[in-house]
Amino acid sequence: MTISLIDSASAMARVLDETPHKRADLVREMWAPMAGMYHFIPDQLDMVSIHRQNFGFDWEKSSDQLREGLQMLVDAAAWTRVAEALEAGAAALKAADPSVFVPDLTVLLLLGDPTSEHFLNEVQGLSGFGGISGFIAITVWPTQRVLDRLEAIAVHELHHNIRYSPGGIAWNPATVTVGEHVISEGLADTFATELYGGAGHTHFVTDATRSDDQVLAKVATGLEITGMQEFAGWVLGDATARLMGGSPVGLPTGAGYAAGARIVAAYVEATGTTAAQNVRTPAAEILLRALPRLGLAGSERS
Repeated sequence: MTISLIDSASAMARVLDETPHKRADLVREMWAPMAGMYHFIPDQLDMVSIHRQNFGFDWEKSSDQLREGLQMLVDAAAWTRVAEALEAGAAALKAADPSVFVPDLTVLLLLGDPTSEHFLNEVQGLSGFGGISGFIAITVWPTQRVLDRLEAIAVHELHHNIRYSPGGIAWNPATVTVGEHVISEGLADTFATELYGGAGHTHFVTDATRSDDQVLAKVATGLEITGMQEFAGWVLGDATARLMGGSPVGLPTGAGYAAGARIVAAYVEATGTTAAQNVRTPAAEILLRALPRLGLAGSERS
């Protein structure tokens, strides 16, 4: 595996230092190596739109706050730590499943937008995407909690990346279920805890949500739902569903992560395996074994 970690520290500094009318082109230039992440979209995308969708910093408003945030990432050696974590995570997954395919990775670590209330408060300065083989985008605001979890954040996205790489699980937008998304988040969080202990838990999910039996039971009722436009409410919760134009379903932020982690915990306990060993295990298999152990009825399409 070759990791190509974009030098976004320098790229972001150039954006913030440039005159306003030139900044958008520099944002496009920074994102250009990630264009392959959207190969499945027929129309050419403007990468500044992708930047906004990922809660990227507002380049039109260069500010001392953004410069300070960037310096905090630099001082924390964020890029080195992410690269080292991805190397360690890939080695752990390969050791657990020697036949797994580990793609070369292009990785963008990005400073988020501290003026976005949803990004800063609801998801607490974190937005990650690793579901397209070979590409990982991580957007953060460097709170101490985020800085403490950088390695865990990186390997969470790596688990997704390898799960949806060739030889793994096929994510078909027409047929994929809420259950697959929930299990993928549970596996990724569990994998991160296998490597980094308690820091592995996604931090925008509260302890109360993680232990709430009603949240688990509610998520279980939606596992067979298809249609990706409906996933936000079931996995990320009502606040994100509203932001994305989806339908709230009565769940708190990160409900699907919490339920997924509990389901995965039941499965690995029953099988004596790990999240690393199950990077390619179908959601249907995990749910079939785990749900009865949790006192939940249900099934998942294969």
